[in-house]
Amino acid sequence: MSTRRDNRVAAMQFLYQWSLNSADDLGAELILFFKEMPKPRDYYGFAEELIHGAITHLDEIDTIIKSYLRNWDFDRIARIDLAILRLAIYEMLKRRDIPPVVSINEAIDLSKDYSIPDAKRFINGILDQYKLTLDRPLRSAARD
Repeated sequence: MSTRRDNRVAAMQFLYQWSLNSADDLGAELILFFKEMPKPRDYYGFAEELIHGAITHLDEIDTIIKSYLRNWDFDRIARIDLAILRLAIYEMLKRRDIPPVVSINEAIDLSKDYSIPDAKRFINGILDQYKLTLDRPLRSAARD
């Protein structure tokens, strides 16, 4: 598995955990979380960036997710699928150095490994709709 994939998995796992039991002290939670990881904390620098970004922009990200739900209640989204969606939408929304199609493909791969078989269609449906609103190239990093 690549370093970036390892980091996305770690970020997704933390966001999943955070969705079940968010604490007041993100820094302390991250210290505890990374102590349990198989590699040293500095290996997970990209994961920390993703975690901080997703949590910082959580309200905006959740508003985006809610806007694409059809006949589905936000509170019924499986927490693992929500973590994957939050991670991918954060990347697409704020990480212009990551091509949106990469974020979508990574999210679908995460759903294949960590969720139920139908989750990939649900996640892909939301992310595919959201990508149409982006003002940047879909297959390459944006140049700002």
